[in-house]
Amino acid sequence: MRNSITRKALAGALTLGLALGLSGCGGMAKNRSLESVHQAVVTTSNYTLDIAAGPGGVSIPEQRRLSGWFEAMDLKYGDRIYVDDPMKSLATRGIVDAVAGRYGMMTSDDAPVTPGDVSPGTIRIIVTRSSATVPGCPDWSTNSDTNLGNGTYGNYGCSVNSNMAAMVADPSHLIHGASGNGSTVVMSSTKAIDSYRTAPPTGEKGLKDNTTQTGK
Repeated sequence: MRNSITRKALAGALTLGLALGLSGCGGMAKNRSLESVHQAVVTTSNYTLDIAAGPGGVSIPEQRRLSGWFEAMDLKYGDRIYVDDPMKSLATRGIVDAVAGRYGMMTSDDAPVTPGDVSPGTIRIIVTRSSATVPGCPDWSTNSDTNLGNGTYGNYGCSVNSNMAAMVADPSHLIHGASGNGSTVVMSSTKAIDSYRTAPPTGEKGLKDNTTQTGK
């Protein structure tokens, strides 16, 4: 009787140990590469405003309306402004460029396709804004210390990629990078130095002679 109880207890202990061991293996990392499984995802949104425009351009009230919309949109670096004008009026494009220039922005070509048609006598201003996030971070799903496959843990790379997504000025650069504008980095970096060298010295008119006398 005693031997039967001992065998049952031993079998139960072995079963429990095997179950615990298998449960511990369930959270092992499976990524065998050095690339993080969590990468930045860039989302692009289009915001539109239709304003009245004619052959001569955009009226003053509509310009004020456009300026107020730009201010409400809180334009920032990375935003892109497009003009969808069926008439392709240069006067209209110039006026929109001038209004956008007040906010330090320029308009771009090749406007994206937006829902709905542009009504006759109107143009559509499109502001494209991108944002970057890293879904699934932080990732503590691989909570096992056992790593028989020598895999990379799921939380690997979350901090770097999340910080990059939060700090990048233009999230679209995470997709295709920034394109050059024709000016070299050397020309840009030496501009401040040239301004300093060509500026007239502050003391070129001479210093006043001030004598301090004591003992009077």
